Amino acid sequence: MIKPHGSSVLKPLYVDDDHIRKNLLEEAEELPDLLINSAAAANVVMLGGGYFTPLEGFMSLDDAICVAESMHTSDGLFWPVPIFNLTDSIDKIKGANRIALRDPNIIGNPVLAIMDIKNIEFLSTEHINNITEKVYGTLDSNHPGVYVFKSLGRYCVSGSLQVLNFSYFESEFRGTFRTAVEIRKEIFELNWKTVVAFQTRNPMHRAHEELCSTAMERLNADGLVIHMLLGKLKQGDIPASVRDSCIRKMVELYFPANTVIVNGYGFDMLYAGPREALLHALFRQNMGASHLIVGRDHAGVGNYYGGFDAQTIFEEIPKNSLDIEIFAADHAAYSKKLNRVVMMREVTDHGPDDYIILSGTRVRELLSQGIELPAEFSRPEVANILMDYYRSQ
Repeated sequence: MIKPHGSSVLKPLYVDDDHIRKNLLEEAEELPDLLINSAAAANVVMLGGGYFTPLEGFMSLDDAICVAESMHTSDGLFWPVPIFNLTDSIDKIKGANRIALRDPNIIGNPVLAIMDIKNIEFLSTEHINNITEKVYGTLDSNHPGVYVFKSLGRYCVSGSLQVLNFSYFESEFRGTFRTAVEIRKEIFELNWKTVVAFQTRNPMHRAHEELCSTAMERLNADGLVIHMLLGKLKQGDIPASVRDSCIRKMVELYFPANTVIVNGYGFDMLYAGPREALLHALFRQNMGASHLIVGRDHAGVGNYYGGFDAQTIFEEIPKNSLDIEIFAADHAAYSKKLNRVVMMREVTDHGPDDYIILSGTRVRELLSQGIELPAEFSRPEVANILMDYYRSQ
């Protein structure tokens, strides 16, 4: 089975001993506390679940700058995106060595983790702009990832963590949220060797189905993990619970039995294009996947990235950076000529009018107007779930 990134074993930061966790929760009530933002809370969840192995907590400013500029921490670990705890106010934690981190996403702000502070550092405008440009490739605040990052705060609070729960993901997505520890264990028990991961923040339509089936066939894979993002998206994106229902229905009806695992992870979308594609690959390696499907405009938004930048970046990093491999997929669409979904670069005799392609915006428009999606674009059972959701809005 593929090894975790930068380690011989997975390193989840969640405290799984009930007695120790209970004592830590009691201790936390007496500690200075910090109400963190959603982005930091998502990082805590990922660190807790082992997805960010081998990190021991939040990065210092030096590490974050190294990562932004060279995609390595100061001690040489390959890492594509800074893992920050940024805040605007440090008044309650000045002088503290050990603090409680409180969850912004649950009423009452319960304790999410305990942190041993290494440094509290101020980020200058130059720091913010440098990191933003390196990670997102733009300073444009119309970019949703840039907008969020620039709003997180100027103080970088770094240090090691003891994670005490997985926020709202455990209760709201009880049948879907899984840690890297749990997924790796399931893959091991299934004795899968070649494992394909598929990242999604959208419902799966026929093109996505074809990408997964093609990757499994060409890699002679033992299984597929459809791994959906459960955290915060941009306005207008379809909620995780609806996406979950769509994906499970598709798997039930259109994939061979016992070849697919459907689950999700607790992270907020960055929309960082190529850099985020590398992060997606890294934490899929940690969960036990040998391959990640990387398609057109993976983790992108708008026109900020080239269509296949998220694939070519894997060719630009040193070869020993990651053990996981990518399945480089083309844009897929339904061919009216061949009456099936195809990868567009593989049918050279087709023109634009030979395909049925709908943008996400057009899909939302059709559904909101009560118009059925074409059968060539979406399986009818999936389209019905989406239609019911839009009718309820």
